[in-house]
Amino acid sequence: MNETVREVAPEVDASTLLSGAQFADAFRVEIGAAQVNAREACTRMVLHGPRWIDTLLSLRNILVTPFGLKTSGEGAPAPGGLIGLFPVLSETPERLVAGFDDSHLDFRIVVDVAGAAASRRVTSTTLVRTHNLLGRTYLTLITPFHKLVVRSMMGRIIGPAR
Repeated sequence: MNETVREVAPEVDASTLLSGAQFADAFRVEIGAAQVNAREACTRMVLHGPRWIDTLLSLRNILVTPFGLKTSGEGAPAPGGLIGLFPVLSETPERLVAGFDDSHLDFRIVVDVAGAAASRRVTSTTLVRTHNLLGRTYLTLITPFHKLVVRSMMGRIIGPAR
């Protein structure tokens, strides 16, 4: 786990990004003067994460298939393509919004790059809106892993690729 990554209060307008979201968390890493836009930050998080995250995602895909939940890369094409398994819904150099809607829950990942000169920072916010008991149960089960995964992925924005 990277000590430079810290959990912070979400600073996004959840009602605009995912109206009715019942879960929100955010993690931030200081990147100094590094010139990283939101797509690059998201790509480093998702595609260059630790191998144990890939193993967890593979296990998740196996476990949710019998329930008819979406697995990696399923669903309608995204306007901004895919970063890993996440469809990019909107994007500017300072903000990338990815995620999808499923039968049990909808989620968004919001990657923001802010600050000037030597005080640049990247914040990753996760928003979730559940639809039913399956969604609420899934969210409860995945939350502890989610926090470990996001914290580790955020460390890859400034750390070396695997």
